[in-house]
Amino acid sequence: MTITMFGISNCDTIKKAKKYLQDNNHDFTFHDYRQDGLSAELLSQFVAELGWEQVLNKRGTTYRALSDEQKQNLNSNSAQQYMLDAPAMIKRPILQYQGKYYVGFKAAQYDEIFA
Repeated sequence: MTITMFGISNCDTIKKAKKYLQDNNHDFTFHDYRQDGLSAELLSQFVAELGWEQVLNKRGTTYRALSDEQKQNLNSNSAQQYMLDAPAMIKRPILQYQGKYYVGFKAAQYDEIFA
C-alpha cells in the first residue's frame, strides 16, 4: 500500500517522520510543497478529511505573522487561502495511507497506523 508524506523537506518533524519510515522499512513518496507545489484540490482533500483547524499550524512563525484581525476572522475559506499562499502554515507532516490522512508525527501514532 502506498504511503505519501506531505510537507517541507527542511522541517525537523518531517526529518523525524522520514527516519521512522526508513528505519521501519516503509517505502514512501515525499511531496514537498515548495518543490512539488500545493493545489487547492489537494488542500481541500486535507481539510475535508481532517478539518481546517487540524491542518492549520498555529505554532509556526508564518501563522504568528498574521494580523490579529486576520486571526480573529479565520474560517475554513480564509485559512485555506492563507495555507495556499504560505504552505509553511500547514501542520507537518500530513501522511496519506490506505485512503486516510493523518497529521503530525509521534512514533506511537505511526506504530498504530502501520500495526
